[in-house]
Amino acid sequence: MRPQFWGLGLGIWALGFAAACNQQPQPDAYGNVEATEVIVSSEVGGQLTTFTVDEGQMVTAGQSAGTVDPTQLTLQRGQAVAQRDAAVSRVSEISNQVQALSAQGDALQAQRNAAVAQRGALESQREIAQRNRERTQRLFAQQAATAQQLDQAERDDRVLQDQIKAQEEQIEAQGRQIAAQTAQVATARQQQRTAQTQIAAADAQVAQLDDRIHRSTITNPGVGTVLVTYVKPGEVVQAGQPLYKIADMGNVDVRAYVTEPQLASVKIGKQARVNVDAGDKQRQTLTGIVSWVSTQAEFTPTPIQTRDERADLVYAVKVRVSNPNGVLKIGMPVDVEFVQ
Repeated sequence: MRPQFWGLGLGIWALGFAAACNQQPQPDAYGNVEATEVIVSSEVGGQLTTFTVDEGQMVTAGQSAGTVDPTQLTLQRGQAVAQRDAAVSRVSEISNQVQALSAQGDALQAQRNAAVAQRGALESQREIAQRNRERTQRLFAQQAATAQQLDQAERDDRVLQDQIKAQEEQIEAQGRQIAAQTAQVATARQQQRTAQTQIAAADAQVAQLDDRIHRSTITNPGVGTVLVTYVKPGEVVQAGQPLYKIADMGNVDVRAYVTEPQLASVKIGKQARVNVDAGDKQRQTLTGIVSWVSTQAEFTPTPIQTRDERADLVYAVKVRVSNPNGVLKIGMPVDVEFVQ
C-alpha cells in the first residue's frame, strides 16, 4: 500500500475509535417529573373579600391565603346566641316556678296531714260519744236517765259523725289539690328539660357557626408553589369551589418505566441518578431513591421510550428526588440510571 493511502486509512480508523470512545452509555429508563398537587377549595360560601396568593408564589403551611366575607355567619351566630340566652332565662324562670310549686305542694301536704290528724281526734271523740249514747240508752230503758239526757247523747254522736264526714271530704279535696300540684311540678320540670335541650342545641349551633367563621379564613394546607389560581378577589365563591392549586416542588417524583428484565434489579430504596438538560448542551445529575415499583405490567405509554424498544409491556417506577433549587419542573423529560 502506498504511504498516502496508508495514512488516510489510519486517519479514518482514528476518527472511528474516537467516536466510539465518546459515545455515552444509554440510560436505564426514561420518564417525566411529577409532583403531588393539592387543590385548595373554599370551605364556606360567600364573597371573596381578600385573596393574597399569586401563581409562582411560594407558600407555607398555615399561611393565610384569603378571606370569605363572614358577615352572614356572624349574624347567624348572634341570633343563635340570643336564642341560647332566652333558653337560659327560661330555665331560670321555670326553676323558680318549680320551687314555688314544690313549696305549695309541701304546704298542702302539711294541711292534709293536719286534717288527717284532726279526723283521728274526732273519731276518738265519737267513740266516746257513741259509748255515752249507748250507756244513756240503757239507763233510759231502766228509767235511770231522762229523755233530755238521751237526746243530748244522741245529738253529740251525730255532731261528731258529721264533723268526721266533713273532715274526710276535706282530706279528699286536699289530696286532689296535692295531685294537681304534683302534676304541675312534673309539667314544669318537663318544660325545664325542654329548655335545657334548647340550650344544648343553641350551644351546638354557636359552636358550628364559630367553626364556619374560622373556616372563612382560607388557610394554606402545606408548603408548596402556587401553580395556578382560579379566582380573583371580589368574586362570590361556593363551598367546595377550587381557589388555587399548589405543589411541593422541593421534593418531586420521576415516573419512569422499565422492562421485565430490568425489574429484578429495581428495588424500593435503590439509589438512582436523574439526568436533565441544563442548557448549552450541558446535563445536570440529581440523586434520588426508588420509592415505588408497580406490581402490574402495562403497555408502553406512547411518549415513553425504553432501552428495549421491542418490549410491549413495562413496569412503572417512581424515583423520589430532592429538588432544592427548582431545577426539575412538572412534566420535564428526564433520563434515569439505576446505581448498581
